[in-house]
Amino acid sequence: MKRSKSVLKRIRQNERRRVHNRANASKYKTMIKKLEAALDKNDPDTARNLLPTVVAAMDKAVAKNALSKNSASRKKSSLTRRVNALG
Repeated sequence: MKRSKSVLKRIRQNERRRVHNRANASKYKTMIKKLEAALDKNDPDTARNLLPTVVAAMDKAVAKNALSKNSASRKKSSLTRRVNALG
């Protein structure tokens, strides 16, 4: 089947957007994993230092539609509770 110019352009755009969206999602997921590793090691100093950067990364992901607002809020709340529980 022949593809029109507009279809080919749309394919290129979608591929660029897919790569960009995956990069945004990967950033905040990596930050969460670092924080969870600190929490698993019971390292309160590292966890307290990482929490603001993780929250900022999630907020950026929400702004770029890589993460939904409610999901980010739920994850931030959960991580904050875990960090505060360390003492």
